[in-house]
Amino acid sequence: MDRGSAAQNSRVLEVFRDIKGRRAGILKALTTAKENLCLYGFPTEQWEVDLPSDEVPPEIPEPVLGINFARDGMEKKSWLSLVALHSDAWLLALASYFGGRFQFDKKQRKSLLDMVTDLPTLCEIVSGKNQEKSSGSKNISNKSKSNSKLKASEYQAKNTKAKHAKEEDEELNEDDEDNYLCAACGESSVPDNFWIFCDTCEKWFHGKCVKVTPAKAEHIKNYKCPWCSNKRMRAM
Repeated sequence: MDRGSAAQNSRVLEVFRDIKGRRAGILKALTTAKENLCLYGFPTEQWEVDLPSDEVPPEIPEPVLGINFARDGMEKKSWLSLVALHSDAWLLALASYFGGRFQFDKKQRKSLLDMVTDLPTLCEIVSGKNQEKSSGSKNISNKSKSNSKLKASEYQAKNTKAKHAKEEDEELNEDDEDNYLCAACGESSVPDNFWIFCDTCEKWFHGKCVKVTPAKAEHIKNYKCPWCSNKRMRAM
């Protein structure tokens, strides 16, 4: 990696910390009983209520103006969710703005947006949906973990059976051999011996070949291999 790329990657992290700080500041404002007009979050995790900048065009994208007008005619929770929704849109606008300002390439822009979107949205936190989502994720994770263990044991049983069959008959059918080989590399085993099953094409893959780790597999309910995913994209 050259120095220019390293410097840009470092700047991506700086922009992410900037946006994360602004997000924390807005979250503090939304969880206190303050009157507000135009809500600003700052990289220092502080927040401020103020009129928009008089500078045209402004130095950075401005948050939405006038969100306080709907406050008196809405329930508090609904109004806070509305403010949070607009604040989420502002943070994404900042990510897009800084990506262009610092001339991030495609990979760096994607890295920044991935880090931003990995955070729970302000709207999810204020509305309480984030807690529901976390609870649901735990249940899915437990089910996925059980399914992964079951599939792994099923595969080991099949693999053992295949080895015995091979000893008895060296002239195995090629189609039968495919059932016990990685559909990506064609090999039967790898150092870590971690496998994952595609629920669409019903083939087995080495986790390393499809870039899926055991930890990541625990959070996957129905796995779809890259080839099946690409087929769906082409169909769309």
